[in-house]
Order: sequence, then structure tokens, then C-alpha cells
Amino acid sequence: MDKAGMTNRKKTFLLITIPIMALFFCFNTLPLIQGVIYSFTNFKGYGSYDWVGLRNYIDLFQDGRVGGSYWFTFKLAIVATVIVNVVSLLLALGLNSKIKFKSAMRGAYFIPNVLGALVVGYIFNYFFTYILPAWGQMIGSKTFGSSMLANENLAWIAIVIVCAWQSIAMNTIIYISGLQTVPEDVYEAGSIDGATGWKQFRHLTFPLIFSFFTINMVLCVKNFLMVFDQIMALTKGGPAQSTESISYLIYQNGMGGGQFGFQSANAVVFFILIVTLSALQLGASSKKEEQL
Repeated sequence: MDKAGMTNRKKTFLLITIPIMALFFCFNTLPLIQGVIYSFTNFKGYGSYDWVGLRNYIDLFQDGRVGGSYWFTFKLAIVATVIVNVVSLLLALGLNSKIKFKSAMRGAYFIPNVLGALVVGYIFNYFFTYILPAWGQMIGSKTFGSSMLANENLAWIAIVIVCAWQSIAMNTIIYISGLQTVPEDVYEAGSIDGATGWKQFRHLTFPLIFSFFTINMVLCVKNFLMVFDQIMALTKGGPAQSTESISYLIYQNGMGGGQFGFQSANAVVFFILIVTLSALQLGASSKKEEQL
């Protein structure tokens, strides 16, 4: 290709990239910068405001409600991540085996991911509020005789169930993609050495799909830390703020509670935390992959 052709090609790439970068800056980077600026003010979301320096950040670490939201969010993220990855991996192993109708079952298992999180949340809200209590009363169970969503000790479990039910679909597809990259020759060689069943999975399958496991872990932790739609549809942070996630607290008090500046500081800390955790996960996973 001559120089003129290369130049035209570069111009074409620039024409494609520049508008996208401009949109990204306007709708992502610019609001992020504004949020950081507001975090150093007492802005209420309207009217004038004054600079308060680091006061919002200092108050953030002394606020019990903020601490409670962080505790709930991390508890939900850890439990849901473990459940989703265990169930997804088991489903992927089953759906990747030589069984009938596996294509149809893959499609069926993927349906929850297609549905909107709010739609799923409202459906499960009805289930936990009416259907499950009716069943609990029928069998004489005190635990399930009333709505889980109204119980401070059980409401978070209901949210974990909904989050996991919807997230398992995508994770299963990712694991299936990973399993399909494993050559059959590896299993044939392993079977000769006596690697079958659990030994085959532990020493052959899992090391070869570890990169897919890393992707799922990072995505799960990030998505569950940012849980919002399920909270909005199921509990709205209740009962007694026991299921108030960080994202929901930022939205509730920042947009409608007159704490725009304070919750902007919360959002900045939350953003740094998610980026740090993701980087640590990727770093630890890279070292593990090298060992494998």
C-alpha cells in the first residue's frame, strides 16, 4: 500500500474514533470530573454552594449509615459471586457435555440475562411477598410464613437470590466458551495417566479455563458491588435500611436528599475502591495463571 493510501486509512480511523471519544468525554469523563469537584463542596443539588475541602470525606468515614451500606454491599457481593461462579461452572460443565437438547437448554438458561433487572426484581417482589409466604403458611413455617423482604435478617438473602438468578446466565456462557477452547487431546492424554472425574477437572480443565474464571470473578464483583436495580425493585433499602447498597444510598440521598456534595464524595471513594479491587483481582489472577 502506498503512502497516500496509508494516510487516507489513518484519516478514516480518526474520523471514526474522534466522535466516539468526544461522546465518551461528554457523557462519562466530564460528569466524573464534575462529581469530583462537587465532592469538595456542600452542594445540595440546587442553588449556591461553598467549598468545604475534605470535610465530606472526613464525615464519610464517621457516618454509620454509609458504613452499614458498605457492609451490606460487600456481604452481598462476596456471597453472590461465590454462588454465581459455582453454579455457572457446574451448569457449563453439564451443558458442554454430550447431552441431548443442549443448544435449547443453553438458550433457556440465557433467558434471565435478556430480561431487564427491574422487571425481574418486580416479579420476584411478588413471589417473595405473596407466593412464598402462602407456601410457608401452608407448611407451617414461621420463617417463610411472612415476606422475606420485610425481615431484616432475610431480606438480603432474597436480593442475593435475585442477583444470582439473573447473573448465572452470562457467566455460564463465558464458562462454556472457555471449556470449548480445551482440546480433546488434553483429556485423552490425561485419561491415559489416570486423570478422570475430579482429578481431570482440577489438574486439566480448571487450569486451562482459569482466564475465563478470572473474567467472571472480576465482572461479578464489580457488578454486585454496583447493585442498584434489584434494591430499587425489591426493598428500596429497607427494612430499616438493612439492604441499602452504596449505589442506592448515593442515588437516594444525593439526588433527592440534599446531600449531593456529600454523596459525590461517597461516589469518588466507591469508584476508587472498585478500580483498586479490580486491579488487585487481575494482578492476583495473573500471578496464579503464571503458576498454573
